[in-house]
Amino acid sequence: MNAIFVANKPSGLSSNQFLSRLKRKYGVKKAGFSGTLDPFASGCLIVAFGSYTKFFRFLNKSPKIYEATMWIGAKSKSGDNENITEVKILKPFANESLEIARKSLLGKLKYAPPKFSAKNINGTRAYKLARAGNEFELKEQEMEVFGSEILNYNHPFLTFRVSVSERASVRSYSQLIAKTLGFDASLSSLKRLSEGKFRFENEKFLDICDCLELPQNKYLGDITDILDGKSLNLAKFYIQKDGVYLLDCDKFLSVIEIKNDTINYCLNKVEKC
Repeated sequence: MNAIFVANKPSGLSSNQFLSRLKRKYGVKKAGFSGTLDPFASGCLIVAFGSYTKFFRFLNKSPKIYEATMWIGAKSKSGDNENITEVKILKPFANESLEIARKSLLGKLKYAPPKFSAKNINGTRAYKLARAGNEFELKEQEMEVFGSEILNYNHPFLTFRVSVSERASVRSYSQLIAKTLGFDASLSSLKRLSEGKFRFENEKFLDICDCLELPQNKYLGDITDILDGKSLNLAKFYIQKDGVYLLDCDKFLSVIEIKNDTINYCLNKVEKC
């Protein structure tokens, strides 16, 4: 089965554990996901079955939108409520102060990724290494915050929505808010609402051509040239400008790149479903 859809991962499961459940549910052997959520986080997870897993690298998954709740005064090694080491009782903050902090944290921001995150360290997720007590460091990174909104403030809990670039860390964004206002904080919930145009719709199977957002091109020569993976003649393409294109060849799909009058296969002969 070839398919692509958005699933709603619950909190408390790793993305791989959740994928195993989906494989059993749909009776498939080959499956994958894009955009790992660590066990604490829940929400939008793009899942593909069969050969459609090969298309992940062509998906536009930005911006990513999250909703999260901060516990003001709670200190945690992981930045969430799984590893609370201290809780301070603080006086409520004025809404104006919260808005000033929010507005100051827009655009490109430098941050240190939390060790309890889904970052990949030599093939292992950082949160697994951290839980095992392994010592390691994560390099400072940059994320872009496109927009943010305070949804509710019921001291000591602050709920916000934030739109960020790929590879951003909402835990780190929460810590930046806390640092700006001079307190410790940990997340008590974290949910990804969407990635680009991908959002949860009861696991509805999606049209792969709509998902890719690649311009479509046409090969006007012999279609068996593509089936056989032969070198393709630029003059036989409907569009001959440099770019990455989707070729919809009736029963299968290919992705090619035209660059400097040369055609290269990015992905070839994926059966349509």
